[in-house]
Amino acid sequence: QVQLVESGGGLVQAGDSLRLSCTASGHIFSGQSMGWFRQAPGKEREFVAAIGRSSGRTTYADSVKGRFTISRDNAKNMVYLQMNSLKPDDTAVYYCGTTWGGVAGTANLYDYWGQGTQVTVSS
Repeated sequence: QVQLVESGGGLVQAGDSLRLSCTASGHIFSGQSMGWFRQAPGKEREFVAAIGRSSGRTTYADSVKGRFTISRDNAKNMVYLQMNSLKPDDTAVYYCGTTWGGVAGTANLYDYWGQGTQVTVSS
């Protein structure tokens, strides 16, 4: 059974930073690519960032490029999302997911998801 648990969300002001963490268990974490997605109320889940198995390749949504950084620690079965210069538009529930489909930006390529962590950015 694959389990993903996100943490690190919270309420911050515009311009602040947050670091989200995702802990993976129950599967071969190091063999899979990982991604972060987010979903705001009334909107579809959207891609944020993804990272390959060995951290050598990353990709980002244009809306977060230059502000967010995805990283992973295979020894700890962890993936992180460092979020800087947060904006009110970044407010959403953030989810991490696993995929065998490479560094993917499409949600339907992901096999498992965590329960999400809320990020709220006030103006």
